[in-house]
Amino acid sequence: MNEQKKILESQIREIYGRVVYTHKTHEKCADLLKERSDCLKFIEITLSALTTTTILVVLFGDGIIFQFVAAIFSTALLGLTLYSKDFNLLAIAEKHKQAALDILEIREKLLSLLVDIRIDNKEIEQLQQKRDELNEQLVNTYRGAPKTINKAYQIASKALQENEEFTFSDAEIDKFLPESLRNSN
Repeated sequence: MNEQKKILESQIREIYGRVVYTHKTHEKCADLLKERSDCLKFIEITLSALTTTTILVVLFGDGIIFQFVAAIFSTALLGLTLYSKDFNLLAIAEKHKQAALDILEIREKLLSLLVDIRIDNKEIEQLQQKRDELNEQLVNTYRGAPKTINKAYQIASKALQENEEFTFSDAEIDKFLPESLRNSN
């Protein structure tokens, strides 16, 4: 492989690494937002039940304490409702999932481009044109993607580096393949 292709390969490897992290970050961001949404819904249901229960106790009994407790639960529920009315966490999570899928497609194309460089059967101009097309597709995907949160990046980093979520051993890959395509027959 000539020096120009080595430089191009180096650049594409760098892009590929960033894309792997971005893809995983969007996946983790979607997961986090779904968890937050579920938690908020659970709290809303709990506060509603507690408010209703304490109001029923006040209606069928007496006690200033239960009136006070009902007011506290009702106020907390109102606060939570006002807090969550301006955003839909599930819709944002869905946008992160879609961004992750779009980025996954580009990631696989970048991987194929790296393979093409190693095979060394294409001219540098063809490879550069493909790189430019993928960069344009990537920039357009980033423009339409929602902003990720720092915690999602931290979780993605741990998933990729420590849990090796994107790494497979030859033995693991062989398990997915028919016997005729396995490396360890």
